[in-house]
Amino acid sequence: MTTPPRLATREIYRVDWIPGTDVLHGTCHCGAEHSAQDPVAMWEWMLGHPEGHRPQGHQPPGHASRGLGS
Repeated sequence: MTTPPRLATREIYRVDWIPGTDVLHGTCHCGAEHSAQDPVAMWEWMLGHPEGHRPQGHQPPGHASRGLGS
């Protein structure tokens, strides 16, 4: 039995449905988070690197903290 080759990089995307709502909550492999009702919009956001979000903890100098998912 052979072992499959390892991937050079591993990107994990997670989308959870928030029970009782029509809202999806996504977590990108970079740690950024986003909520949306439209599944297509969610995946476009996740796969749109680097546009649309930055990894958690990244703040450009001189900018106030902003919540993710807006």
